[in-house]
Amino acid sequence: MRAFLAAEIDEELKEKIAEVQEQLKEADAPVKYVEPHNLHFTFKFFGEIDKEKSEEIVSAVETKVQNYSPFELSIKGVGIFPNPRYIRVVWLGVEDSGPFSRLQMALDEDFQKMGFKKERSYVPHLTMGRVRGAKNKDALLSRIDELKEVEIGRMRIEKLLLKESVLKPEGPVYTTVNEFDL
Repeated sequence: MRAFLAAEIDEELKEKIAEVQEQLKEADAPVKYVEPHNLHFTFKFFGEIDKEKSEEIVSAVETKVQNYSPFELSIKGVGIFPNPRYIRVVWLGVEDSGPFSRLQMALDEDFQKMGFKKERSYVPHLTMGRVRGAKNKDALLSRIDELKEVEIGRMRIEKLLLKESVLKPEGPVYTTVNEFDL
């Protein structure tokens, strides 16, 4: 299965994020926006894994989350990866991300021991869209600049989810495989 470890976004915040996506769409740039029901924080994308690797991941996450409590964070500010010359991802940032970053780094260490690639300079974020070309890039950058301080709101992370991702022509379908309470 194609899998990733994630945290869900509160429903009321998904509505606010959808409003920001609508403002970005006014730039008429070739961006494939994430459907509101699919919005999430990715802690780790595993790619294609087998049942044995899935069980190994579940065991590692179950052990690690015992050391963590639920935590709050703020979703704020639109940004891009990797840079303004070559935009690939449009995202929303995370404030108060200390617990988020510590948990992600601790998990990533365990995942490296399982043979997964280390995340390079992980930045806590929520992907809103993937850029598919350079058309109207300046208009998109202008919109992003206008939204760089936008405040979406605060939320509490209480659990992590191991998700399966099935790619379909109309977009990915995510199914929760395991839940891990903090």
